[in-house]
Amino acid sequence: MQPDLIGLGWTPFFASQLACLEDAVQPARVVLASASRHHVQTAEGPRIAVVSGRLAHEAADRAALPTVGDWVGLRPGDGAGPAYIVHTFTRSTCLRRKAAGPAVEAQVLAANIDKVFIVTSLNADFNLRRLERYIDAVLDSGARPVLVLNKADVCPDPERYIDAARDVAPAARVALVSALSGAGLDALRAEIGAGETIALVGSSGVGKSALSNRLLGMEVQREGAIRASDERGRHTTAHRELFLIPGGGLLIDTPGIRELGLWSAGGSAPAGFDDVEAHAAACRFRDCAHDGEPGCAVLRAIKDGDLDPERLGGYLKLAAERRHLAGQQDVRARIEEKRRWKQISKQMRANPKR
Repeated sequence: MQPDLIGLGWTPFFASQLACLEDAVQPARVVLASASRHHVQTAEGPRIAVVSGRLAHEAADRAALPTVGDWVGLRPGDGAGPAYIVHTFTRSTCLRRKAAGPAVEAQVLAANIDKVFIVTSLNADFNLRRLERYIDAVLDSGARPVLVLNKADVCPDPERYIDAARDVAPAARVALVSALSGAGLDALRAEIGAGETIALVGSSGVGKSALSNRLLGMEVQREGAIRASDERGRHTTAHRELFLIPGGGLLIDTPGIRELGLWSAGGSAPAGFDDVEAHAAACRFRDCAHDGEPGCAVLRAIKDGDLDPERLGGYLKLAAERRHLAGQQDVRARIEEKRRWKQISKQMRANPKR
């Protein structure tokens, strides 16, 4: 039985956009995306679709093109050929990272997600500073983070990991599970409401593929083993794909992330550091950098044992990365603006009457 639009995650947020369109389109959700064609799901069933030339031309960058989780508008193609994606609905949430390499551009990991399951394993992969980075990215996306501590079956003392995770994310739900034994999976499934979309993110080898298979009740992702030398794994999920969860809800599994470069607008402070910000509010100077200034309440909290110095170190590192990114984005914007005016000037010279 095919799901209706609501079962695919359709909400009044997208319905209001559809009502404002001048031309009629068929709503569809992107299940799998590639450079040449997209697999989409409509209320009538799955379809193959390609991005129209106009939509591709109007996209500001690759991050604006339809990707997994996006809602798009379709128009029928010729005969039995693929449909055309002629419209992308504004995203309700968007999980992004800085694309790998020197280019200053975003890569969308998942669109229109309600929650992100940040998966880590209870072994050498467990890293609080990395969790802080994931939480910052998830909160910046507009989604809600859930910390999933996997491989509880091989951990003799999971409580210390739970306490450490709660210290860096006191407002986030922390779930202890074992994809191998099934422990904790019922409670994790209860986190997924009908029509809600979740995304699984984490490093290679933490058990995301195994969790996906357990949540979906079938083997849809290949599972891999980890190396004994450093307890890290290899990529087994090669692409992002959206799946329907039996009983309701949707899941987007993502490949293991080696590096999560931040991508955010402006140079705002890192998200998820309410404890640091609470102390910072009492600093003598509003622009206190917490680096030896007189009257710094953050450093006083560290001295009094009320704040972990490594927690401040994680905050300062992410804040510096955000400022650096903001500078790169400003340079890129100036270059793009210069290029645009150069094109306009060239067109005016070629067509002076226009």
